[in-house]
Amino acid sequence: MPVITNILDLKRLHERRVPRMFYDYAESGSWTEQTFRENTSDFAQIRLRQKVAVDMSGRSTKGQMIGQDVAMPVALAPVGLTGMQHADGEMKAARAAEDFGVPFTLSTMSINSIEDVAEATTKPFWFQLYTMTDEDYVRRLIQRAKDAKCSALVITLDLQLLGQRHKDLKNGLSAPPKLTPKTIANLATKWAWGIEMLGARRRNFGNIVGHVQGISDTAALGAWTAEQFDLTLDWNKIGKLMEQWGGKVILKGILDPEDAKMAVKLGADAIVVSNHGGRQLDGALSSIRMLRPILDAVGGETEVFLDSGIRSGQDVLKALAMGANGTMIGRSFIYGLGAMGQKGVTTALQIIQKELDMTMALCGETNVNNLGRHNLLVPEGFEGTWQQD
Repeated sequence: MPVITNILDLKRLHERRVPRMFYDYAESGSWTEQTFRENTSDFAQIRLRQKVAVDMSGRSTKGQMIGQDVAMPVALAPVGLTGMQHADGEMKAARAAEDFGVPFTLSTMSINSIEDVAEATTKPFWFQLYTMTDEDYVRRLIQRAKDAKCSALVITLDLQLLGQRHKDLKNGLSAPPKLTPKTIANLATKWAWGIEMLGARRRNFGNIVGHVQGISDTAALGAWTAEQFDLTLDWNKIGKLMEQWGGKVILKGILDPEDAKMAVKLGADAIVVSNHGGRQLDGALSSIRMLRPILDAVGGETEVFLDSGIRSGQDVLKALAMGANGTMIGRSFIYGLGAMGQKGVTTALQIIQKELDMTMALCGETNVNNLGRHNLLVPEGFEGTWQQD
């Protein structure tokens, strides 16, 4: 096993081990992938302010996210098809997050079901909801999350229709993979993945199959899913979903200050500044560029998390120092899961925490809750000067 020192080491192992269609699913954006690229490259524009002759002992990365104690302000973001990156992927990622002390978010489009993950863990996790036109299914899905004692509902707002991701279309993405000559040739080189997948609890969408009438095979599932995303989703419907849930709600996919104000008005416990990892509106600004304008808009009336583009503990520090209350990582933990299963997710979290801790110390801070703009050197006009209406 090679020495793993950073998230990119895990990414290289992930690419070698996982079938091409699932690696590409994780490592791609929509259209030209401009936003996907800038989510990470924009972090590099922010520099760190070094401080010396400061007592660096007694450091702590501990914090809170929506009232929940966390080992560091980092939650595992909802990622569809996680169980195709590694057998029983959602269960393994959830266990790794629980053991480490950070929140795990299960996607509606997961392979392992809500019930699978609840059985595999001992503490509550978060559940992410895609709003569907089948209101009965959504009502039952929310009830299943309640029955599983999920501690927060994460409602995704930026996927009313699916952004075009060229690689997924060209690869014929499906779960389980369709056995075309191209797919078979690729799977033949991924035998370790295949052997483990034979023993997986599920190889299809566990939150859907068996819970929707007439969905019994991949073809029927694909047709149903393509028609189900709710084009009519509006703030009124979001408010009704929040009432139906009745617990803590995180609204994910906010990239505009006016939308952030509406989320506050509805009483969201937190919002997530996110562009879906560059997988929806290509050409949108990166999440880190939009963080400050959104923080200014909400004025501390709700917690603000940042998602999209984080690949290191330094990125986490920059987001927190810019004012975020917490962060979410998707690809960073998926690389680890694809590379080494549960151990890989733990490794990814350890890498990020170590980088966060060491960088915090070299910036002259001993507590993650004391980070602020004073720790950064931010280029003039970083958020951009754009023509207004």
